[in-house]
Amino acid sequence: MGHVRCGLLPVAVALLGLALTGCGPRVADNEQVSPGEKIVLRFSHVVADDTPKGWAARRFAALVHERTGGRVEVQVFPNSTLYKDGEEIDALRAGTVHFIAPTTSKISQMFPEWQLFDLPYAFESVEQVHRAVDGALGERLYRQLEAQGMKALAFWDNGFKQMTNSVRPLVWPGDFRGLKFRVQINSPVLEAQFRALGGEPRPLLFNEVCAALAARTVDGQENTMSNTYSQQFYKVQRYMTVSNHGYMGYVVLTNAGFWESLGPDIRRVLEETIAEVTRLEREKALAMNRRDFEEMKKGNRLAIHLQTDEERASWRRALEPVYREFVARVGPEPLALLEELRRSS
Repeated sequence: MGHVRCGLLPVAVALLGLALTGCGPRVADNEQVSPGEKIVLRFSHVVADDTPKGWAARRFAALVHERTGGRVEVQVFPNSTLYKDGEEIDALRAGTVHFIAPTTSKISQMFPEWQLFDLPYAFESVEQVHRAVDGALGERLYRQLEAQGMKALAFWDNGFKQMTNSVRPLVWPGDFRGLKFRVQINSPVLEAQFRALGGEPRPLLFNEVCAALAARTVDGQENTMSNTYSQQFYKVQRYMTVSNHGYMGYVVLTNAGFWESLGPDIRRVLEETIAEVTRLEREKALAMNRRDFEEMKKGNRLAIHLQTDEERASWRRALEPVYREFVARVGPEPLALLEELRRSS
């Protein structure tokens, strides 16, 4: 497939004197600021700027700067330049970063019930996801975060995931047999998903995925349209199945102790701004995924298959053991809340 440069290196990152390792850049934090002049807050995430999360983080930073007259500066570090996805939560709890927005999968090691969002075909629409996180299920899950000193500020969309691989079209469950798929770290549900389909799950950090796909150490991956496009995964894959089989969303988190240390005027600006950005982000996520899908259709680089109802039903039958494994691991209560939500939709 030729040489592919994985991901994008922002100019601002390059100016910080990055050491490049693998497919993703890392940066040492040599920032010099005077705490007496302004409040400087760090927002770390692992995806590109031109993604729903990347856009929302930059929009949040710009609005906070504007609304506080420069008194509060939110510095955004995309593409794992400050912390990798396996490091972010520890950094937040240690107070070395102030905001992170990990996928629900990334927090499920500490909070197993959050694996609910990884269940295949758990949600039929983004609107159903929003009802879940804004209702009783979300309240239950957010309380678990608070018990460990973390405060959820928002829930941001990415979108529904699609399957890609470099070997063959994925139409029926049997097509997964023997193929190696990258899965997000700390997600037993996603590992179980690929085993149920006959594939071999390989947990990898997000900034390792493109290199692994290019080197063929893994055959495929699942991701949203925006991540597949912005990280250039589509350039090292041959086949895509538009399956919408799983949802990917982000929990915007801060350290609860740090949050309480801020003055009420600052907290109010941050809360109001992130609520506004969240409404915009949800619209932006939908638009970006549609845009990036259209871009990936160009040039016939990917052979794209749209899953039929019959194929979807066969995948769902194959994936039923994943639900039984989930209940055995975390108990029936969160799944009961999900079923109640489905009935009311």
